[in-house]
Amino acid sequence: MKQEKNIPYKIYLEESEMPKAWYNLRADMKKKPAPLLNPETLEPMTAEELGAVFCEELVKQELDTETAYFPIPQEIQDFYKMYRPSPLVRAYCLEEKLQTPAKIYYKFEGNNTSGSHKLNSAIAQAYYAKNQGLKGVTTETGAGQWGTALSMACAYLGLDCKVYMVKVSYEQKPFRREVMRTYGAEVTPSPSETTAIGRKILEEHPGTTGSLGCAISEAVEAATSKEGYRYVLGSVLNQVMLHQSIIGLETKAALDKYGITPDVIIGCAGGGSNLGGLIAPFMGEQLRGEKNYQFIAVEPASCPSLTRGKYAYDFCDTGKVTPLAKMYTLGSGFIPSANHAGGLRYHGMSSTLSELYDQGLLEARSVEQTAVFEAAKMFAQVEGILPAPESSHAIRVAIDEAMKCKETGEEKTIVFGLTGTGYFDMVAYEKFNNGEMTDYIPTDEDLAQGFAGIPKFEGNEID
Repeated sequence: MKQEKNIPYKIYLEESEMPKAWYNLRADMKKKPAPLLNPETLEPMTAEELGAVFCEELVKQELDTETAYFPIPQEIQDFYKMYRPSPLVRAYCLEEKLQTPAKIYYKFEGNNTSGSHKLNSAIAQAYYAKNQGLKGVTTETGAGQWGTALSMACAYLGLDCKVYMVKVSYEQKPFRREVMRTYGAEVTPSPSETTAIGRKILEEHPGTTGSLGCAISEAVEAATSKEGYRYVLGSVLNQVMLHQSIIGLETKAALDKYGITPDVIIGCAGGGSNLGGLIAPFMGEQLRGEKNYQFIAVEPASCPSLTRGKYAYDFCDTGKVTPLAKMYTLGSGFIPSANHAGGLRYHGMSSTLSELYDQGLLEARSVEQTAVFEAAKMFAQVEGILPAPESSHAIRVAIDEAMKCKETGEEKTIVFGLTGTGYFDMVAYEKFNNGEMTDYIPTDEDLAQGFAGIPKFEGNEID
């Protein structure tokens, strides 16, 4: 491994250099994301309406499009110090393997027990719930990283935690489920018989393996039917992207420390929290006219909300109990194939990222899962980290970009988000290693069924 002079293998910030405030990207957007709508009135949701579902302080963060920085409470800063700052790693071994002139860096968010970036927002949301005097919170989880992170945060703060886990992941990842239970969470496979919405979904789709949209519906119902509970969400919402900006702020500070300017910034995209958090301060610079970057969102070909979805107002959940969000969507009734081996199983995309994509400020690519796992295996063998399937979508495109540099001779600097580890994803790795993994790409007819469920009202027409 040939190491570049003055550029260490791992770049760490000092504790004193850690960000003290989260960055709100929307403050620098000239055209703001469309507001959440009340599905009954089709008017923008008020703080009072959202407060019936979410914590009060989180509602303020969700609705604020003007405040650029939100101070991070000291108790959250102290919690962050258990696993932050996370390292920015120069992928020297991967560069050597590829024989590319590109310089590749990855921000590693898997160095905590939850195994992913999700803890950054989980502790914030649990903190605000605790400060409000609530008894507990409810949530959904797909692959299990968010549920694990929230169970950790709730255990730390003494809050009750109820998790609705997408059924296919509940069955494929029993050890992830047991980590949540070890931290005191109650974990229910979704859709379930424990909620009215769950029973309805099971009646309409007998034998379904579930989706994040289903699990969200159940978690919202559980929160609104119990005194002293609120619902918290691990992705999609503006408040989550705000908390995850800690990733991008640390990444930028680490790069600036060594005078490094990235050309390409890549992240996997399901609901948008890690990608939004990673690119936030860099996109802010671009929006302010200070610098230019290439941003790439990578999503699974089996759930292609950006690359094949419609930009319209849609429900955030399958049961249609949430507000309407304007986003790139496959329709709230779209349920991804159970064959998909990752947590990027959401039918829509963050409203903020959707708006940036619609303005042409963000690229999107969809990749097939066998190609993703090929990249994951190569990365594990040369960089020594077993990556989560979600993160491996970003690895796939980072490798693709590095190989383009090999062909052209360009010395681009590539930064991608390594959002977590894959040690609970061994069923998927086993299928790949056994040659049993296949690629599922929904047909236009498959997608049309989901699009048919997008709400129809004046101004919400789709092509």
